Amino acid sequence: MCNGIIPAMVTPLTNDQAINESVTRQLVNKLIEANVNGLFILGTNGEFHLLNKNEKIQLAKIVMDEVGGRVPVIVGTGGNSTAEVIELSQEMEGVGADALSVITPFFITPTQEEVITHYKTIAKSSSLPIILYNIPSKTGMNLEPATVETLAKETNIVGIKDSSGNFDNIKAYIQATNREDFFVMCGTDSLILKTLEAGGVGAVAATANAVPEIVVSIYQNWLNNNLQMAEEAQRKLGPLRSSFQYGTIPSVLKKTVEMRGIPVGPPKLPVSEASGETLEKIKEVLKLYEEEESG
Repeated sequence: MCNGIIPAMVTPLTNDQAINESVTRQLVNKLIEANVNGLFILGTNGEFHLLNKNEKIQLAKIVMDEVGGRVPVIVGTGGNSTAEVIELSQEMEGVGADALSVITPFFITPTQEEVITHYKTIAKSSSLPIILYNIPSKTGMNLEPATVETLAKETNIVGIKDSSGNFDNIKAYIQATNREDFFVMCGTDSLILKTLEAGGVGAVAATANAVPEIVVSIYQNWLNNNLQMAEEAQRKLGPLRSSFQYGTIPSVLKKTVEMRGIPVGPPKLPVSEASGETLEKIKEVLKLYEEEESG
């Protein structure tokens, strides 16, 4: 279900901070036309932590309606309290989500045993496939390989998205689970090809919002054993991914997508729209891609 490239979709907003339905539909179609293998909504770059429950459900309904079954849609339902996650997960099941992504709790730092209980309780409350989401730089905790091995035994916990940026972590997850009914995906765009070569199935990629064709070509070339072309496509992502450091997530990405033709609007406050020196740096990076596309 999750093999390939799945954009970590940004959430289009209007200037008054509301969900922008028409642009959401526009972005969905642009990504599907680029031959992505699915969509991942309400993740970190989708600003899940800044949206209220009604906004999350509204976005999911729009996306599910526009996708119309063309690709699977993974919906982020993570939160700090187990009960909160269960409630939102059940809502998203009703909306028609194909799978759920559940980030580890944040602000608090639960033990590995506590997080096992958290995920098992959530899994028992839903019939949907559940994908673990590990991003220690934002949550303050890392899912240990032994923990992932334990959770992989749950029938509907089917995979993990790892955004640790640590390739050894990805390899450890692959080795610990090593089963056909559990998959490992990277959430760090610089590691897409290395993850595929190590036995992972693909990536949930933020850069795919802006340059989906390049990101998809990494997977397609790897699939067709064109490794040199896959490596070249992977290299091309470097400048774009490096530019994200110039602003608070996802301000640089949103401005980049906007400058590539999809007016996804500002980030959710308190994150500010990219401007000034940051905007000039984004323009410099985009010139590289525009020159390549025209040349």
